[in-house]
Amino acid sequence: MSLKSQSKDAKTNPRGIPYAPFVDKVEDYVSSRAEVDGTMKSFQEMISKYQFMEVNTQRRAGGLKEKIPDIQKTLDMVQFLKSRKVQPARSLYGSFMRGHSFMSQPGSDPIETTFELNDTLYAKAVVPPTDEVYLWLGANVMLSYPVAEAETLLESKLSTAQQSLENCEEDLDFLREQITTLEVATARVYNWEVTMKRKDKAGHGEDPADGEKRILPNG
Repeated sequence: MSLKSQSKDAKTNPRGIPYAPFVDKVEDYVSSRAEVDGTMKSFQEMISKYQFMEVNTQRRAGGLKEKIPDIQKTLDMVQFLKSRKVQPARSLYGSFMRGHSFMSQPGSDPIETTFELNDTLYAKAVVPPTDEVYLWLGANVMLSYPVAEAETLLESKLSTAQQSLENCEEDLDFLREQITTLEVATARVYNWEVTMKRKDKAGHGEDPADGEKRILPNG
C-alpha cells in the first residue's frame, strides 16, 4: 500500500484534517530496503505539516481566548442596560462598543459610570436613557442596533467564538495524536530496516552490528 494511494482515501476529522497512517505491518508500506528512505522522508514531511497546523491552531485559539471575554463583557453591559431600560449608543466597556449617542426615554434615571478610553485612561460619564446601541464591528465599521437586536447579535458572536475555541482545542489534541502516530510509524520502519539489514549481513557472514548507525529523524 503506497502512501499516495492511502492519502486519497484518508479519513479526516470534522474540520477536514486527515488522519495519519497507522503502521501496523511495515510490509504494507515498505516492500524493500530501497523504499525505506523515501517512506521515512514522507513521514517526516507529514509530521512537519501537522506541526505547522498545530502552531496555527494554537495561534487561533489564543486569539479566541482574548476575544471571548471582550464579547462577554460587552454582552453583560447590554443586558444590564436592557434590564435598567437604559441603553447607551455604545457599550461603556469592552472592545465592541464605544461612544455615546442617546435617545431619551422619560421616566428613566441616567446612570453615572466610568468608561475606558485606553488601557490606562478612564473617564466619567452620565448615561441618559436610549433605545439603541452602536456596535463597533471592527475595520472602522460601526452600526446602530436596537438593544434587543444587539443582544441577539452578541449572543450569536459569543456562541460562535466559544464553539470555535472548542474546535481548536479538539484539533490540537487530534494533531498531537497524529504527530505521535507518525513518530511511532517512523520508529517501526527504522526498526524494520535494522532487522532486514541484520538478516542480509547474517546471510553473508558479516557482523550484524556493523553499519547500524542510522540516526532517527528528531532523535
